[in-house]
Amino acid sequence: MLRSRLLMGTLLVGALAGLLYLDSFTGSAAPFLFLIALVAAVRNLAPIRGVTYGGVALVVASNWIVPLRQGAGRVSGGPAEGLAWPLVALGVVVLVLFAAEASRYQSPGSATESLSSGLLVVVYVGVLASFAVQLRWVDGANLGILALVSLVATTKCGDIGAYTAGRLFGRRPLAPVLSPKKTVEGSVGGVIGSLAGAWVVLQVVPAHWFSMKPGPWPTTLLFGLAVGVTAQCGDLAESLLKRDLGKKDSSPLLLGLGGALDLLDSILFAAPVAYLFWAFRLVWPVEI
Repeated sequence: MLRSRLLMGTLLVGALAGLLYLDSFTGSAAPFLFLIALVAAVRNLAPIRGVTYGGVALVVASNWIVPLRQGAGRVSGGPAEGLAWPLVALGVVVLVLFAAEASRYQSPGSATESLSSGLLVVVYVGVLASFAVQLRWVDGANLGILALVSLVATTKCGDIGAYTAGRLFGRRPLAPVLSPKKTVEGSVGGVIGSLAGAWVVLQVVPAHWFSMKPGPWPTTLLFGLAVGVTAQCGDLAESLLKRDLGKKDSSPLLLGLGGALDLLDSILFAAPVAYLFWAFRLVWPVEI
């Protein structure tokens, strides 16, 4: 199990990085990222309704309005400009969800819970995914690839580190009620894995593939720590939803890596943190 986890985790990171590398040749349109983001939006969370999933898809797709309007060149604008359209889309989805619940209302007792669940899905998936998507254009079509890969590599290396350390050294439970299999030792291993992933992407890759001088190494380590810890909180947040809904792990998608929820929640949860680091140039490489 440990060997398969390491193998599939490495293949997953490599596959995502490969798709994003291919995406870099398509300019700001980013069609591969668009497909990945829409697939990520189709989640196995309650409630399962067309209007909810349509809302998630609308919020995710709205991230492409600015790059498509500005063409295939460099996407300009401040850090918040790209997030303006997802916010507008979220507002529209909120109105539609209220209208949908009002149109089928029959008696007290379920409308508020259903509406709240729908809004949770849209915000949890659509809005958090928007932060990850916006990393693609944090500095136009080229450096944005590095920003997005830094998020994926840091979180997934943390997942691999946590699983490996937990299986080999895990003794003390981290959150026995929410996630009985998670251990303190696994959490420490996850942080170490995230630090390693961040170091490779932000200190090694810029010099070898972008001909740029890496940013300050202390902020690289801070990035790895912040993203890694937040990603672990995302795993616990997913466990909270599954336990409260009375569900076990979702159906296996890849050998040794759990279900569809387990593959993406750490990335979604850590995306706003990674976006802040890049938007405010805390880990920005320097032109040589």
